[in-house]
Amino acid sequence: MPWNAKSLCFLSLLFYVDIGFAKELPITSFSQLPSISNPNLSPNGQQIAQIENYLEPELSVLSTLNLATGEKKYLVKSDNEKVKINWFTWANEKTLIVSVRFASKIRTVSFTETRLLAIDIDGKEVEQRNLIRPKDSRDSKHISQFQDNVISFLPDDPEHILVAIDLDKANLPSVYKLNVNNKKLQRLEKGKMEVRDWMADRQGNLRLGEALDYDSGEASIRYTNLGDDTWHKMFEHNALEEPGVKPLGFAKDPNILYYRAYQDDKLALYKMELKSQQSTLVFADPDYDVDGSLIYSRQSNDVIGIRHANAKGGRIYWDENFSDFQKALDTAMPDTSNYLVDFSDDENTYLLYSENDSTPGAYFLGDRKEKSLSVLFEQYPLLLPDVLSSHKLVTYTTRDGTKIEGYLSLPPNTSGPIATILHPHGGPGAREYDGFDYWTSFFNNRGYAVFRPNFRGSSGYGKQFADSQMKGWGLTMQDDLTDAAQWLVAEKITDPQRMCIVGASYGGYAAAMAAVKTPDLFKCAISFAGVMDLEDIVSKSRHFLNKKFIRKQLGEDDDDLEARSPYYQANKIKIPILLLHGEKDRVVDVRQSREMADELADLGKDVTYVELENGDHYLSIQRNRHRVFQEMETFLKKHLATTSL
Repeated sequence: MPWNAKSLCFLSLLFYVDIGFAKELPITSFSQLPSISNPNLSPNGQQIAQIENYLEPELSVLSTLNLATGEKKYLVKSDNEKVKINWFTWANEKTLIVSVRFASKIRTVSFTETRLLAIDIDGKEVEQRNLIRPKDSRDSKHISQFQDNVISFLPDDPEHILVAIDLDKANLPSVYKLNVNNKKLQRLEKGKMEVRDWMADRQGNLRLGEALDYDSGEASIRYTNLGDDTWHKMFEHNALEEPGVKPLGFAKDPNILYYRAYQDDKLALYKMELKSQQSTLVFADPDYDVDGSLIYSRQSNDVIGIRHANAKGGRIYWDENFSDFQKALDTAMPDTSNYLVDFSDDENTYLLYSENDSTPGAYFLGDRKEKSLSVLFEQYPLLLPDVLSSHKLVTYTTRDGTKIEGYLSLPPNTSGPIATILHPHGGPGAREYDGFDYWTSFFNNRGYAVFRPNFRGSSGYGKQFADSQMKGWGLTMQDDLTDAAQWLVAEKITDPQRMCIVGASYGGYAAAMAAVKTPDLFKCAISFAGVMDLEDIVSKSRHFLNKKFIRKQLGEDDDDLEARSPYYQANKIKIPILLLHGEKDRVVDVRQSREMADELADLGKDVTYVELENGDHYLSIQRNRHRVFQEMETFLKKHLATTSL
């Protein structure tokens, strides 16, 4: 469908319909995996690779679509139980590079591994091969855990890629040139200098390494100039004591490096001329961290902007061509946030993703020469704007005078005080944004107000704000949530007798800790994959290289860790609590919730525990996502006693 009156009519239906009432939709409308995700244009723009998620049977399928002929090829399928598709991209017109991940365990230590595949799609039969073979390792006792670190797709050499893999020595990756057709490896640089991550320039030359000594915390950036075999050192610091800089990528000019570093309290974008070591500020936001990735032009191979969540459209372009193009799209589609997500190599064909708070979003295929834009697919086709809500950015003041931002979402055509979900995010080094959120939309559709605060410890608000999480779990961060709940009541948004706190990961910890610290403030609590025992997390970290960083974040004193752990304070909980956890969670071990449930049951508390078969930290398995939403629906209706819409 070209960009014409019919398209505009369709878009008005897709994005702007408001029929004045909301109806309760089936749970599966919200809990289904996105119908299509991560579309990726081939270099010439004639094909798209994508993940398709099916409800019956429950499968995620990597497929390609020929835009000219409509031919579709199915490459890899996964039930998301044993092996999951991690990412994928085009190496050339005929070959896709695919990363897959899976759960592993050695004795009592659980972890995740990745592998790298090449898939040829140009023949009648799809050909697949594992690019790294076990015999490639120099140490027969060591198999590289992460085998999918591609540092360059070598734009002038479509048959090869550069990969960084620790085949020689564990956790000290070497750099190899890898043939995607015959799997031959050529080592270019042996692991050394405590470099944990390598970076190539835009021409595919190995230029930079990020070095870190896990024991001492000593860190630096190692770099080499073109035509110089010497590795120089810069930006030395101790990562356990102070923040460093983060290299983001090279300009087309191989002598210019972009990096992120603090300007006073906020992260800003800089560029450096490597030979002279002279740095220039490129972009800073006085109110927020500049923490996004660089945007490159496929055609010029140069940096044209940076992703910045607090900019309109989430992008800052300093290339006039792209800036004007983005403005034209925003003018044509003013009521949505419009994101340019991919281009063909000539930058004529492009993919656009558009959404707003009350619309799950759709992908569009554009042609700049033809000035056309057509709908490809919607992510959640069963959800329409007339049953969803918008989000309002609000600010509240905590007990010590700190201003905290958050997103308030109210069900359509309701007035307070009403039943409310306080919904702290995970991380905690993460943050909430505007735009569609399937958890929030589900709760709103059931008649609940939802508030998502960016409490202290959240990312994006500067170093001092983020550092509140250091040995601060359960303290000021938790008080910010308490103050949020009290603000909701004072503003007559929330019925104080019908408020529940619901969170996942760190948010699950915060929900359980709220039941410990403020048992009279909430009627119930829900934790998905939450941390319950900080002492156990610190103890288990001894098996991993980053153990000192975990101790810096959470603390080392056992009495202090126990005082800030819901598990050791379970006797203080007086409200009903629902605990949900994936059986094979490799981020927060399932034993955290298992043992918490057992402790609460032994104490005679009102606890419901649901363990999700083969479940991970991300609700990747469709039936588990359905189960979690059904359990939350039942639990909330029982304890908040709100009426259906």
